[in-house]
Amino acid sequence: MSLYFEIIKTQGHARAGILHTPHGPIPTPVFAPVGTQGTVKAVPPRDLHELHASLILANTYHLHLRPGDELVRDLGGLHTFMNWSGPILTDSGGFQVFSLAEINKIDDQGVTFRSHLDGSKHRLTPESSMKIQENLGADIIMCFDQCPKPTERAEVERAVERTTRWAQRCREAHPDDSRQALFGIVQGGIFEDLRARSAAELTRLNLPGYAVGGLAVGETKSEMVNALDFTVPMLPADKPHYLMGVGEPDDLAQGVLRGIDIFDCVIPTRLARHGAAMTRDGRVNMRNLPMATDPRPLDEQCTCYCCQNFSRAYLRHLLKAGEILGAYLLSIHNIHFLIQHMEAMRNAILEGDLQQYVDGFMQRYLQLA
Repeated sequence: MSLYFEIIKTQGHARAGILHTPHGPIPTPVFAPVGTQGTVKAVPPRDLHELHASLILANTYHLHLRPGDELVRDLGGLHTFMNWSGPILTDSGGFQVFSLAEINKIDDQGVTFRSHLDGSKHRLTPESSMKIQENLGADIIMCFDQCPKPTERAEVERAVERTTRWAQRCREAHPDDSRQALFGIVQGGIFEDLRARSAAELTRLNLPGYAVGGLAVGETKSEMVNALDFTVPMLPADKPHYLMGVGEPDDLAQGVLRGIDIFDCVIPTRLARHGAAMTRDGRVNMRNLPMATDPRPLDEQCTCYCCQNFSRAYLRHLLKAGEILGAYLLSIHNIHFLIQHMEAMRNAILEGDLQQYVDGFMQRYLQLA
């Protein structure tokens, strides 16, 4: 079954829908935990299912270098390899390559880079990105793009030109969306005219979905929101809209209000490894001394396994002792928090009171007077 998008209800620019994929439906808007190396760090697939995760993201660059995309293919594809039966999205590898600026060389044909693992030399092109992602077997795959600094106009303009040419080459290398749906990535930084150019050029390819790339990579929050205000209306209304690499709870709310359907970010598990928890009252440092004797759960109203079974004092003890269980429990909580946040926004759209939910959430989360 090929991927298709069904919009159930809208409220303003926000949409509640279902993204149908070969590995099951994805209720939208949705937050996808990131499984960079074929695993969401410290969280087994069993727990992800229990947390109602309906989509996860895996990383093309990392899996290509280790264990190798051909090995993953020969062992049944990524779903079998990591024992995840739900939908998977793979990025193109572009962001990782471009973030390693000191060990890469970009030209119009692609990127030559050295592995961060052993220094070996590699070449990534639109065609090879498509082949790697086909070997991995994800349900949604991404066009190879150039992710520039969002505020440097000359650099952004060059990236828009390359992103269009590379998307055309990706489409030629991957013309059939029946098994894997190819999404385009709109670049343009914080510049409205460049976003308009990128969106117009990519929508001519009539891809199954479109992502907003090049945000949350150095610009301010207000610049990101402003870019979403003018970019999302440029995307086809009947296609899914994906905001790449965004996962702060307030940013998710801003994105949903503006018509974003899919989000991904490493932040819930990264924060957990550093001892931080997301709560409705903002971020909490579980290493703080007052936690040491606190018998209460992390969040008394949370239904996750962590909050239902363990005290703040125990969580702090685990973190101070360097026990892996601490990162595991906080990862479960943070992922649960974001998924519940997304489900609440979806329900609010269906019930027609999204703005009321967002206003209440933002006031409490940001501790607004």
